[in-house]
Amino acid sequence: MTVTTRFAPAPTGHLHVGNVRTALHNWLWARKHGGRFLLRIDDTDRERSREEHVAAIRADLAWLGLDVDGEARQSERFALYEAEFARLEAAGRVYACYETPEELEIRRKILLSRGLPPVYERKAEGAPVPAGVAPHWRFRLDHDAPIVWTDLIRGPQHFDPKTLSDPVVRRADGSWLYLLPSVIDDIAMRISHVVRGEDHVSNTAAQIQMFAALGAEPPEFAHEALLVGTEGKLSKRLGSLGMADLRAAGIEPVALAALLARLGTSDPVEPVTGLAPLIAGVDFARFGRAPARFDEAELALLNQKVLHHTDYHAVAPRLPTAIDEARWNAIRPNLTTVAEAAEWAQIFDGPFAPPDAEAADRPVLAAATAAVESLDWDADPWGALTDAVKAATGAKGRALFLPLRRALTGRDHGPDMRELLPLIAKAEAVARLSGG
Repeated sequence: MTVTTRFAPAPTGHLHVGNVRTALHNWLWARKHGGRFLLRIDDTDRERSREEHVAAIRADLAWLGLDVDGEARQSERFALYEAEFARLEAAGRVYACYETPEELEIRRKILLSRGLPPVYERKAEGAPVPAGVAPHWRFRLDHDAPIVWTDLIRGPQHFDPKTLSDPVVRRADGSWLYLLPSVIDDIAMRISHVVRGEDHVSNTAAQIQMFAALGAEPPEFAHEALLVGTEGKLSKRLGSLGMADLRAAGIEPVALAALLARLGTSDPVEPVTGLAPLIAGVDFARFGRAPARFDEAELALLNQKVLHHTDYHAVAPRLPTAIDEARWNAIRPNLTTVAEAAEWAQIFDGPFAPPDAEAADRPVLAAATAAVESLDWDADPWGALTDAVKAATGAKGRALFLPLRRALTGRDHGPDMRELLPLIAKAEAVARLSGG
């Protein structure tokens, strides 16, 4: 069987980091096994689904480099759902229910007060049907068939169907809930692996019986631990942190992928410049059960490390024209985002107003001004400049290097000046050392 995974977002909002982690793991698994990664738009909620969200989902996946091998929309598959629903109804595996939400809540409280699990109680066959009330529909679980599967992350799983409520699969207005259409689609799309959050484990238990009722083998399941924040829970901000926010913050998509691919696993998070190492390394046996902690500070630091290894040609379209390959290689160890390269373009070429020199630094700058004109700009001008200033003033260490760096770049820290200085025009450097 061809390994086939799917990502099935509802287009009722933008993707956040939790959604993207699920999409990434599905994509990595498919690519590792030479399989297919499908996008299924779960747009059965017609009131809340928006086309702009569908477009944003596609754009976010493309930004991350997660190419899609096929796309389907649940809103175009209602005829299939009707046909399969009719089969289940004929077999007695779905049945009509007439309780109101208020009645169900009262009954739930009664059961809890008696120390019993709040499991839906089926009505006896032939129970009276309320007049003028449209039914909702439940899937009838087989109480005599224990539900078992081996989860790729959680290991052997066992559910007693008597402890589960028959799940509602269709509302009174005829609209579909998630569980049954998802199973029908997974069968039709030949999904081999379902990778999703551990909050779906009980859904999986019910869905395994749905697969059987429809005469199909279930896919393999991998339920991964959910993301939490640094304080041990998913904050409202983290839960809504979208790709647009991360792009605006200057996060590289490969940095986000590198972090999300390894969160919750026993493998270290490492900077990469492409997705190939993440594909090779994905292994659900290495995923743990503990919550996966997402730390924005860790992502920002990883982003810096990724940039420090990023080739010029990978970012050239996003750089100012003044930043060529040599300049990129000089400044990239000091960047936190690509956007910061624009600041260095001005430092390279001006206009630039050197900061006022402190009195103790003036002899160093005077000696530098006297020496700089005679330097060969093609033969280590920084080494020659510092040697000349040291010989003239006796300055060394910080007292020598910091005044020169400040005069030439306006900063106390930055790239190696031996690499940086030749990339500044000689006339521009002369003007800065002499005070502009």
